[in-house]
Amino acid sequence: VQLQASGGGLVQAGGSLRLSCAASGRTFSSYYMGWFRQAPGKEREFVAAISWSGGSTVYADSVKGRFTISRDNAKSTVTLQMNSLKPEDTAVYYCAADIKYSAVVRGSPGSWGQGTQVTVSS
Repeated sequence: VQLQASGGGLVQAGGSLRLSCAASGRTFSSYYMGWFRQAPGKEREFVAAISWSGGSTVYADSVKGRFTISRDNAKSTVTLQMNSLKPEDTAVYYCAADIKYSAVVRGSPGSWGQGTQVTVSS
């Protein structure tokens, strides 16, 4: 599956952004989807994941209660709604996909999208 992320930008602390990831290729609804981020000088880290049906989600503790992952299988898209943004959320955000849930949450998915920059100013 090919992934294309969009929606990044510059926002003030406390603001919101909505990231989208469009998938093409194979059957989107067969894939578990996730979001990761990488800040300058840091390793890529897990942010959130969602099951193929959308019925199950998991979040990193650092974003729990502020970010919401969702998907629309009819449109082959996954979205990350980010609220109450903090400067420490500044990073390049990547969407990811795999047919195995464990591969997504462990950071070893088979497909990665290109990153989209999110910058939160204080």
